Amino acid sequence: MSKNLWIAPAPHVKDKASTGSIMLCVTAALLPTLFASTYIFGFRALLLTLVCVASCVIFEYLYRVLTKQSNTILDFSAVVTGLLLAYNLPSTFPIWMAMIGCFVAIVVVKQLFGGIGQNFANPAIAARVVLLVSFSKDMANFVIPTFKDGVITRVVGATPLASINAQMPTLADHSELMFGGVEGVPDIFMMLFGIRGGSLGETCAITLLIGGIYLICKKIISPIIPLTYIGTVFVLSWLLGVNPVQQVLAGGLILGAFFMATDYTTSPVTKKGKYIYAVGCGLLTVLIRLFGNYVEGVSFAILLMNIVTPLIDRYTKTRPFGGIAK
Repeated sequence: MSKNLWIAPAPHVKDKASTGSIMLCVTAALLPTLFASTYIFGFRALLLTLVCVASCVIFEYLYRVLTKQSNTILDFSAVVTGLLLAYNLPSTFPIWMAMIGCFVAIVVVKQLFGGIGQNFANPAIAARVVLLVSFSKDMANFVIPTFKDGVITRVVGATPLASINAQMPTLADHSELMFGGVEGVPDIFMMLFGIRGGSLGETCAITLLIGGIYLICKKIISPIIPLTYIGTVFVLSWLLGVNPVQQVLAGGLILGAFFMATDYTTSPVTKKGKYIYAVGCGLLTVLIRLFGNYVEGVSFAILLMNIVTPLIDRYTKTRPFGGIAK
């Protein structure tokens, strides 16, 4: 009589989901924003995105070949990194500078630390910060689209967050910002549909929300981090006397909350840890925006919280059943 006893290491319960299938879902969730940015900013937006995606895939392929490791380009993680990095750049950003950012994201932040699952920070976030510090002038060269009579015209100008921060010291009533009462600050309708200045992937809030809800419905991400992050920014902005609606819609908060702060490798695994992490991201974002030298604080906030994620996991891990409390 044969014994049907299999001895194997964990995990014993397996799911059909793989890294490739998850990354394909994330790519699909990001595509509506690509269509929106191409419509809003023109063909240059599509070209910049394709260059970033292609560069990230090529850099990952070449690195794995040169180091004689199995290639991982078919898991589509490099594609997602390229999309996210492009979405953090203005449409006018030089192609060669974008390729430097792709090299930093894939080779320096991801592969030198062991590849997917081993990176200490979100590659796209880290690369965006490097580009911001290295090429600050080009990173601030935003195109401002205006919609009139069914036609979009584009001029170079300041983003809504820059306009808000520039006029904060003289504003007596911040509630005007909600309705576009300040020059350079569009109304809520324009903010939701992306007819405003900003990076490629941060302007159209509607498509970002569609993609984020899709990932939540597919159970790719947990709603804890994005909702807590956005809620923290909303509440703190309101408490500090700044219009909370504008702070949520004016920058890259929605993009960061749904697509970058939720990265599996660089965000906490425990439920309690996710809340702490998200509140930390929200607090840092508000502090940097209102009291720092940079107009946008999302990238720096997520990067800093990525660094402390191992510490959060350490102190929020659950005690094994039957274990002895220290």
